[in-house]
Amino acid sequence: MKKLIPIYVRVPLIFAIVFGALEYFIDSGNQPAFIKFPMVGLFLAVFLFLLIAIEIVVSAVDNVTYHLLTEEQKKQLDEAQSVPFTESTFYKNILNKLTRTKTIEQESDVMLDHNYDGIRELDNVLPPWWVYLFYGTIIFGAVYLVRFQIMDGNSQEQEFQMEMQEAKVAVAEYMKTAPDMMSKEKVTLLTDASSLAAGKTIYTTNCVACHRPDGGGQIGPNLTDKYWILGGGIKNVFNTLMEGGRDGKGMVSWKASIKPSDIQKVASYVLSLQGSNPKDPKPAEPEAVEWKEERVAASLDSTKVAVK
Repeated sequence: MKKLIPIYVRVPLIFAIVFGALEYFIDSGNQPAFIKFPMVGLFLAVFLFLLIAIEIVVSAVDNVTYHLLTEEQKKQLDEAQSVPFTESTFYKNILNKLTRTKTIEQESDVMLDHNYDGIRELDNVLPPWWVYLFYGTIIFGAVYLVRFQIMDGNSQEQEFQMEMQEAKVAVAEYMKTAPDMMSKEKVTLLTDASSLAAGKTIYTTNCVACHRPDGGGQIGPNLTDKYWILGGGIKNVFNTLMEGGRDGKGMVSWKASIKPSDIQKVASYVLSLQGSNPKDPKPAEPEAVEWKEERVAASLDSTKVAVK
């Protein structure tokens, strides 16, 4: 075996197998395991050192042992090592167990009486590997029949739907703790001082040129009144900042330069300017309409129904 796989192939191969196993079984995210976990890199370095050391020691022992042999023993060893692998006893035994073939000298034992114009037929057995594989398919078929036909197991379509449902639940759980995956459906109004302060900083950097520092409006519309072109409320304001305003003349989309969690803070800060009544505010745009929160409107409608 050592002759079949030389040391310059054996050592890298064993090391690659161990390295691949560590990378497969250790969860290191987007980084290789030996980078994220220094102990893994140390282990690999020590393992490679020991692997090379073992090969050196074994080679040295073989050399010492060879020199202790007599000339006749050396000759016998050289002859044994010169035999090709396909002619070795080990290879022949494995081949015989897998195929159970007969040698030419043994063909008379399996020769049938059939004779077709001088052509004789041999009654060879099926190769064991083929027979065992056939038995395996029978066992698999029996288990499959019981599992999915008798015990009413889930079909492939049902398993797919279940896995898709589990994936949706996993994504929903991840979205709860992933602020940068903020969306219009998930966004909520922030009212804490730190979030509003962060939103004001981003607003001052990116928005005052069009809306003025006080939000009274300049090139862009007034943000302090109750009239909105694309709808008010945290969800609409967030979506407008993410996707941009009206085509051709509205505000640009900010999602490429500001992450969603920061857009949520800006939108919350903008809504905190409602009713601040800045000096000389810009009049409402002609297409702007008065915005009322849906929950307020629904409450008023229910009150009207109760009065009637």
